[in-house]
Amino acid sequence: MIKEYDVAKGFYDEMFAENNEPHEHYQTFLQNMSGFTEQMVEQRHQLAQQNFLRQGITFTVYNNLEGTERTMPFDPLPRIIPKDEWEVIEKGLKQRILALNAFLEDVYTKQEIFEHDIVPRDLVVTSADFAHQVYGVNVPKKNHIFLAGIDLIRDKDGNYLVLEDNVRNPSGLSYVFQNRFVMRKIFPEVFGNYSIQSLENQIHEMHQALKYICPNETKKPTIVLLTPGVYNSAYYDHSFLAKQMGIELVESRDLFVKDRVVYMKTIRGLKQVDVVYRRIDDDFLDPLEFREDSMIGVPGLLDAYRAGNVAIANGIGNGVADDKATYAYVPDMIRFYLKEEPILQNVKTYLLKNKDDYHYALEHLDELVFKERNSSGGYNMLIGPHATEEEKEEYRKRIIENPENFIAQPTISLSKLPTYTDEGVQGRHVDLRAFVVLNEKPQVVPGGLTRVALTKGSLVVNSSQGGGSKDTWVLE
Repeated sequence: MIKEYDVAKGFYDEMFAENNEPHEHYQTFLQNMSGFTEQMVEQRHQLAQQNFLRQGITFTVYNNLEGTERTMPFDPLPRIIPKDEWEVIEKGLKQRILALNAFLEDVYTKQEIFEHDIVPRDLVVTSADFAHQVYGVNVPKKNHIFLAGIDLIRDKDGNYLVLEDNVRNPSGLSYVFQNRFVMRKIFPEVFGNYSIQSLENQIHEMHQALKYICPNETKKPTIVLLTPGVYNSAYYDHSFLAKQMGIELVESRDLFVKDRVVYMKTIRGLKQVDVVYRRIDDDFLDPLEFREDSMIGVPGLLDAYRAGNVAIANGIGNGVADDKATYAYVPDMIRFYLKEEPILQNVKTYLLKNKDDYHYALEHLDELVFKERNSSGGYNMLIGPHATEEEKEEYRKRIIENPENFIAQPTISLSKLPTYTDEGVQGRHVDLRAFVVLNEKPQVVPGGLTRVALTKGSLVVNSSQGGGSKDTWVLE
């Protein structure tokens, strides 16, 4: 199967060099796989999908006319990252998360970054995600970002670039663990010749990070994961993490607030809650403070937060830090708050609120990728080179109507990895969602989630858009 694979042209190929020779860190894997027939690989691939189905590992695909709920697609050909590459990525991610956390603490308190003209004040305070309700709130341990998901891509030269920062409610961490579990189950032979950094301690690190932000002095804080419910697209993610950390998975009806204290209803009576790991967006979190029509929020939760009686992770108002326009200023944040040069570079970004960027972007609509500032999950994008004339014209009208709501970026040639498809092994575009847990110091989960665009030629890897995932190995 691999012999028939065509090395990517015009893209960085993760597995093969331009001379068709495998990169050094893939040679052992390919030698191990050479003993498998196509039928054997297909059988084990089906075994993986059945395993995901039995465990209810699903995701919602909203643009699929055949039905929305589907098993998370798993590809059996892993991504392998050498130790020296990972060390650079890890340092860059830690640096980035510390700067973003410092930015959030600053914009909701002193706002010094505005006084130094590093980030425009109006860009932040007029953002739909700026939560004036928490301005001046004393955030426990000044920890706004308990968990971040940073999306990395590689350009045609193999350089790692940050595509997006996700510091609101990043999803997908459960799939990192399940991919490893399934890969070990279906291909135990290929692990014998590799020393791969373990994921075993990562759940413990997450739990410790949640305990760290507890606002009350107690050795055994009560921690809950607040989910919108079983119909949420990432519900499996919620239930898996709650179970593995040994914390309660709750919905809004399980909690209530009295005298600015949050309580959980249990069969033994009420129990005070110290930390809420919320997987509900700001707008729906507390109907007394945000959307009045929210049926999944907890009335009074924000008041208890202001009183210092409960910690909320991730912090409220974090959306101003992963706003796609704010993203352009993260390298300057690193220089301002950490007095360091950025280790990981951004993708070139045009802010359409700026007159020069606006005119340039509209003149090059065919070449650029356009995104709404506050959208996520691969929605509300326009990939110029792949869009129809009708789609481009409609998007142009939206930009002209409200240019401040859009950014544009060059169409990056995402790297490719051999992927098992119905038509044999073919190259598919991939990115890497790396997860960072912020405790007293940031910890990076080894590997993260390699997302793959299963549609031939597609650059959209998001699970909500039909993308799949691969196991990601970081070598010792």
